[in-house]
Amino acid sequence: MREEDVLALFEEAGAIARGHFVLSSGLHSPTFLRKNLVFMRPEWTAQLGAALADRLRAFGDVDLVVTPAIGGLLPAYEVARHLGVPMIYLEREGGRFVFRRGFTVPRGSRVAIVEDVVTTGQVSAQVIGEVRGHGGRVVCVGYVVDRSREPLALDVPSAALLKYSAPLYAAGAVPTELARLPVEAPGSGHPANAI
Repeated sequence: MREEDVLALFEEAGAIARGHFVLSSGLHSPTFLRKNLVFMRPEWTAQLGAALADRLRAFGDVDLVVTPAIGGLLPAYEVARHLGVPMIYLEREGGRFVFRRGFTVPRGSRVAIVEDVVTTGQVSAQVIGEVRGHGGRVVCVGYVVDRSREPLALDVPSAALLKYSAPLYAAGAVPTELARLPVEAPGSGHPANAI
């Protein structure tokens, strides 16, 4: 699956929203990727999962796929299905990601972390730390979309199906034309949307 194919799915789904958004990272942007509109189509999610699984195979065998809830659940499930391994997830609790619901990482297991969209890599770093804290070995991280503007500072290899370039601004550096628009904070990781 080529980058333009992934972008075409997002466009066909109407998943590229325009306005003034505060992302889960705290950064502001004139675009937000409503990936749920893509993932609501099982056939598209299966295609994306298969393509991302193919990319992650290049980093070696894995025993387990791990994802942070909630946005990564569907693509991570599809990646795990295509790799033929189980998938578990972490949930936010007290401002950090933790394993709940009886999920554990078997000591020494080789783990692929899968996320929907990455902007700063902060969540990836948290998940890597949690997996390692439970005795897992993180082999790689995979993203459906990478919208970061700088290389991710992770100590494991990563791959993305789509590198999406959109402006990102710190809270104190939002341009006037963007600041005039009403602000939305649609991401599940944004504090205003915490469960």
